[in-house]
Amino acid sequence: MEKTIINVHDLKRDFRMGDEIVHALKGVSMQIKEGEFVTIMGSSGSGKSTLLNIIGCLDSPTSGSYEIDGVPVNKLGRNELATIRNEKIGFIFQSYNLLPRTTALENVELPLIYNNKVSAQERQKRAVNALKMVGLGDRMGHTPSQLSGGQQQRVAIARCLVNDPVIILADEATGNLDTRTSYEIMALFQDLNKKGKTIAFVTHEQDIAEFSGRTIVLKDGHIIKDEKKQRIMDAAQKLADLPKEDDE
Repeated sequence: MEKTIINVHDLKRDFRMGDEIVHALKGVSMQIKEGEFVTIMGSSGSGKSTLLNIIGCLDSPTSGSYEIDGVPVNKLGRNELATIRNEKIGFIFQSYNLLPRTTALENVELPLIYNNKVSAQERQKRAVNALKMVGLGDRMGHTPSQLSGGQQQRVAIARCLVNDPVIILADEATGNLDTRTSYEIMALFQDLNKKGKTIAFVTHEQDIAEFSGRTIVLKDGHIIKDEKKQRIMDAAQKLADLPKEDDE
């Protein structure tokens, strides 16, 4: 029996803009099962970022219900939501959100600092393992300014892995990266997914969506398409097929 990680039912989200009410989500229902790699697509204003913010417990729906890993989020207070965010969700953003004056290792340790169940020694061990997992074992002492954009995004991915979340939420995680680096990051996501990580990835780039197993498309606050891929592109192969940088 597949475990359901995300269960959204009839989700609506309204925003008041002056005298107007904007209906960002108009009754969205969906599930994400354990081990799925899902891309969420849609043009600007489609509701995809609003949906991701609700799934990530950064925002609350106007109506409808939402469960993460069997926990009904509607009934939780602010502190309980913070605990869910810290223990069950790994966030990756387009802008990396790294602290500029701290090393890669210290940036990755950050989510564990507020977890009093984890000792300083265990915290460092987990951070080292997460950085090795994303291929940055030799860059742990570097600050963000000493790293490329792709390396900074890898640090952000390592930071999101350190708590062993039930789902990774990525918001336009390749938006600031060139094609080669984007494929490198997507190859890393595919590798993490093969190891059992559940991933929801918001993107507006069709070629990036080809690397996931399922695509959900939103338009005007509704899901207009939800389909599993017959053929999933291999990001590592696409990367290998790119012209060598010397040839470009």
